[in-house]
Amino acid sequence: MSDTDGKKPLGLRGGSTPGQVKQSFSHGRTKAVVVETKRKRVVVPKPGGTGSSTSDVALAKASATGGTSRRPAGISEAELERRLAAVRAAKSREVEEAAQRLADERQREEDRERRRAEIEEKEREEREREAARKAKEDEEARKVAEAAQAAADAAAAKAAPAPAQQQTAAPAQDQRSAPQADRGGPARPGGGTPTPRKVDREREAKEKGGKARDDGGRRAGKLTLNAALSGGEGGRQRSMAAMKRKQEKARAKALGYGQKAEKQVRDVQLPETIIVQELANRMAERAADVVKSLMKMGMMVAMNEPIDADTAELVIEEFGHKAVRVSDADVEQVIDTVLDKSEDLVTRPPIITIMGHVDHGKTSLLDAIRKANVVSGEAGGITQHIGAYQVTTDTGAVLTFLDTPGHAAFTSMRARGANVTDIVVLVVAADDSVMPQTIEAINHARAAKVPMIIAINKSDKHGADANRVRTELLQHEVVVEEMGGDVQAVEVSAKTGKGLDTLLEAIALQAEILELTANPGRSAQAAVIEAKLDVGRGPVATVLVQHGTLRKGDIFVVGEQWGKVRALINDQGERVDEAGPSVPVEVLGLNGTPGAGDVLNVAETEAQAREIADYREQAAKDKRAAAGAATTLEQLMAKAKADLSVSELPVLVKADVQGSAEAIVQALEKVGNDEVRVRVLHYGVGAITDSDVGLAEASGAPIIGFNVRANATARNSASQKGVEIRYYSIIYDLIDDIKSAASGLLKDEIRENFIGYAEIREVFKVSNVGTVAGCLVTEGVARRSAGVRLLRDNVVIHEGTLKTLKRFKDEVKEVISGQECGMAFENYEDIRVKDVIEIFERETVERSL
Repeated sequence: MSDTDGKKPLGLRGGSTPGQVKQSFSHGRTKAVVVETKRKRVVVPKPGGTGSSTSDVALAKASATGGTSRRPAGISEAELERRLAAVRAAKSREVEEAAQRLADERQREEDRERRRAEIEEKEREEREREAARKAKEDEEARKVAEAAQAAADAAAAKAAPAPAQQQTAAPAQDQRSAPQADRGGPARPGGGTPTPRKVDREREAKEKGGKARDDGGRRAGKLTLNAALSGGEGGRQRSMAAMKRKQEKARAKALGYGQKAEKQVRDVQLPETIIVQELANRMAERAADVVKSLMKMGMMVAMNEPIDADTAELVIEEFGHKAVRVSDADVEQVIDTVLDKSEDLVTRPPIITIMGHVDHGKTSLLDAIRKANVVSGEAGGITQHIGAYQVTTDTGAVLTFLDTPGHAAFTSMRARGANVTDIVVLVVAADDSVMPQTIEAINHARAAKVPMIIAINKSDKHGADANRVRTELLQHEVVVEEMGGDVQAVEVSAKTGKGLDTLLEAIALQAEILELTANPGRSAQAAVIEAKLDVGRGPVATVLVQHGTLRKGDIFVVGEQWGKVRALINDQGERVDEAGPSVPVEVLGLNGTPGAGDVLNVAETEAQAREIADYREQAAKDKRAAAGAATTLEQLMAKAKADLSVSELPVLVKADVQGSAEAIVQALEKVGNDEVRVRVLHYGVGAITDSDVGLAEASGAPIIGFNVRANATARNSASQKGVEIRYYSIIYDLIDDIKSAASGLLKDEIRENFIGYAEIREVFKVSNVGTVAGCLVTEGVARRSAGVRLLRDNVVIHEGTLKTLKRFKDEVKEVISGQECGMAFENYEDIRVKDVIEIFERETVERSL
């Protein structure tokens, strides 16, 4: 690069000049680097030469001087113009950059000035507020001094006239008290009074204002560095932090922040017992303050300990609140049924329950409607859980189906299905007709006051008779339309699909008659269809929403459990964010496994849900304790005596879902008679654990696993402790095995078979033998090994065994009818003529339930 000032001429001499080069890097970064530019020696060509004989430095010189110098030799006019244009562009860029830097600097300076002005304005306002506050304090002090002076004048007027010396001293005393009043306090009657000159100086300092110090060496306004360094000669000074605290306090007072909020009086709901922390939360007070209050009363309690209602009422009154006594049962009032307005109701899908006898084709019929295959997934081909599905028909109607098991053990499941349903589809096999579980399903539907639709299944099978089904239903007061009744009956075939469309039309017609509506905008209420403990997901409840909409994140209470909806999974296994009325979903997020049939209600807060669940759990415990306790000593002794006479088979039951566990327990309770019974020590949902093995070992009971398995720890523990674990997947296999095991506790039955009669004709005394009866076998046969009874006038006077049986002089094993023999009884000799001997044999027979 070259000089551009135009003062130093550029020649052809050697040497170097400094310059700058712009380096480019990645991501758009650049850097200016100072380099050294060497001038090349320009060799003037000989005349006629074609080489270049000038440099770019000459061009710059020419540009700087207006381009009036001569053009260097060997440079074309176009090249010269190009180089001059490049030089001019570089200069213009430098000018623009300098102007931009100047503008940026000017903008930054303006910003600093604006901020400085704002800060000064705030400080000025603060000084004005401080000055106003001081003026108010001075005015108050002046009024106090005037009042004191007036009181002193009144006292002097009442006193006796003083000597002349005191009268002459009074003006001086008044003069000394004046400065004291000016300083905001009463006049001091003694030495140490400021002189008039000092008073004048203080007055002048007050009039000047600003940074002058007032009482106590306090500074008003902002503390600067110069003031802090130069103000130390006046004695002890306040620190910068103290001044800032004072300014902040004054600012907060000016804005009204420092005023204490008015205490709110609350109505505190008070149950029979309450935790100290919960009491503090309801009063909106600190728990530590409540604990202090209780300690003053002489009660040393912690925050998580309960106190009685009377003590809590005293605490509430001490804090200025009002106590409202409530019963423990009142906690459930928050989930009372809400009355829905007619304008909020919308049409909802019908809930249809498939019911009927086992193996009549309920699940197969539902599979045909769903076009799915669930039967293959059920053990033994029978349904053992309540399945909930949603089906969309060809017409676009949405139907919710519940599939209930038909086995006799699942009575409670069928009853639960009937209670939450709108329509019952009763499946009856055309070749099997009405069976016991069919009658039970009819009773359940009738008890729930639910309309029925009869689906006569297997109508394509050989030997099917639909009219026989209709006729047998009449015996149970079910009159179909073909016989003049109001119950629809449809012949269907789950195998061929015959009549399915007609069945769906009948369901749609019945749903239209019922006019099913619900309010989706209210808090959700749902019925628990099934519940289980999943290893990976924890407690899972299958619920059917009846009112409102259940959403992800809702806090709910269900039976004795509560939770927050972590996820909702529909019947297709997909996660959904909400479920409306008549929609079956699986709910994740419970703190425990609820009971099948419990009602799920959405609560407002987590504390509310926990309180309701705790109340229900305690109520259930109290109920169980009351049911198990004997009321009198006589009842207790009678119960103990009955237990001694009855043999028990203890078992532990673990199942995959709550409904199956209930069904198994109910079925096992029916096994037994007056001599033996099955006692279920414990039942639950989930895998068999080590604690189950420990309980089984202590009670000598086997563990029954229904569709569950023991974990590795439990298996090892069971093998070491000798605890038997039996696995089942079909409920009737389980019940049959338990029946067999319970039958082993029954005492064997002893039966007597009469084999003969003998009449005593003579009585003999034989040495070494005793009394011997000469008998004639009148019926059957007399055996030596058999038992005998001695009958006199048809009254049994002895029962025992034979010591000897002789035919003539020979000992024989048996004597047939019509022959004579001699008999002698073991340890009995009171034998008379014409007595009858009854001969019998005992047979032991094993009993079973």
